[in-house]
Amino acid sequence: MVAALHVFVRRSPYIKKGRFAMLYWAAVFFVIALIAAFFGFGGIAADSAWAAKILFVVFLALTVVSFLFGRRRTSI
Repeated sequence: MVAALHVFVRRSPYIKKGRFAMLYWAAVFFVIALIAAFFGFGGIAADSAWAAKILFVVFLALTVVSFLFGRRRTSI
């Protein structure tokens, strides 16, 4: 799963420019949390899930802010 995510990152022009970097790292931490939980490492899984949640919330907040203030048209 992580390997598939890295292949997507290498081929995507959006992530190379940094547009979805925060969402990418949230997905990476989520996958780490799933793998750690599967193998029984509860503390690592909880910490990774917390990091993924925080990054995802920050990503959503910045997305909303950019939609609201990013594309303003100036009057001529």
